[in-house]
Amino acid sequence: MNRKDILELKRRFKKDHCTFTKLCGCYVNGEKETVLEFRETFLNLPEEEFYKYLEISKKILSGTIDNNLLELNFPLDENFNNEKQDFFMQLKKSGLKDDALLRKLYDSIIESYDYAGNFLILVFHDVYDVMTKTTDNIKIDESEEIYEYIMCAICPVSLSKPGLGYFAAEREIKARIRDWVVEVPSIGFVFPGFVDRSSDVNTVMYYTKNAKDPHSELMENTLGCLTKQTATIQKETFQSIIKSTVSPDDEISEKVYADIQENLNAMVEEYNEVYEDTDAAPITLTKDKVKELLIDSGVPEEVTEKIGASYDENFGENPPLAESLIDSKLVKANAQKKKEEQLIEQVEKLEQKLEEVTKITETEDDSEVKDEPDTIVEDNPPAVVLHVKPDKLPMIKTELINGQRCIVVPMDDDEQATINGMKDMF
Repeated sequence: MNRKDILELKRRFKKDHCTFTKLCGCYVNGEKETVLEFRETFLNLPEEEFYKYLEISKKILSGTIDNNLLELNFPLDENFNNEKQDFFMQLKKSGLKDDALLRKLYDSIIESYDYAGNFLILVFHDVYDVMTKTTDNIKIDESEEIYEYIMCAICPVSLSKPGLGYFAAEREIKARIRDWVVEVPSIGFVFPGFVDRSSDVNTVMYYTKNAKDPHSELMENTLGCLTKQTATIQKETFQSIIKSTVSPDDEISEKVYADIQENLNAMVEEYNEVYEDTDAAPITLTKDKVKELLIDSGVPEEVTEKIGASYDENFGENPPLAESLIDSKLVKANAQKKKEEQLIEQVEKLEQKLEEVTKITETEDDSEVKDEPDTIVEDNPPAVVLHVKPDKLPMIKTELINGQRCIVVPMDDDEQATINGMKDMF
């Protein structure tokens, strides 16, 4: 399942491209009792209803892959069969015309769905004539295959909020009547999956609005598929494993986790750069790769082993993709924090250097003040008084030049000298 395939299906959910044949529904109250069942020819719906149902169908193919959109698989028995898979094959072939099959689907959802409140089950049937495309994505007027599928949406139904409204007939402002409103889907699925522009009867495209609560009971009981964690849940689990094992001190564990996130992000970026122009699969963060990541992040070996064991216990044979575990907000915040720390360190060094220079200057000034009275009271004041920078002191020496004792002060080409207040004497 990839974004390109999903968008190809989703683009068809428009007035001029939609080919839904049937729409069936079942309205359920808070006591899990069926209130209403209906079946409609989709293209015969009133225009306002037509567009509202189209909006609902689009939601089932929205969100982030591996977080809101999950690819689920059917486990097979020893005879390579799956009872639920066979059921959905029959439901699809019936074109939603078999009441018994629909009732069985409704009952399964009603029994399994862990939700306290009213909800509406909607089931769409569609037949898509998949057109052949060239390598540069230009469509050829030739059918590649027929993709027949069903789409299911489970929508919460809630009372509208109380409030005042204007009643035109009475020309009055008064409390408006509260009614039951169908909301956007919280859960949905498409069977069979649409993978590489082709039907895949071994997979289901599963949608969850809330990535923290994907209702795994529906994955397992209604669809008969292996449950799968969303990227959000995987990320939270990974964070919990790291922090609970590294240290009981929240500040220490937070810092270690931030460093691990930074290294994980660097790992994925480096991999993507190397394989940017290839069809290489994303990195799967296996137990061994986790250990390498922890060692690179400076985690002690003993702690690394504990984290590795816990990681294996939680993710088992289906380790997550590395990019699914990246907390981009934390990585960004950690990078900003390090920049601020570097700036603070630079400011501290500059302040220390300034303090040292100030002390040297004050020492020189004190020396000058002490020398001035001596020159006044002495009967025989010195003929030469030198004031040089501290780094020049070791270079000063005396030499006999033409039989005359001289003080030699080495000077660089870009240096100047002042004698009795007059510059550039040499």
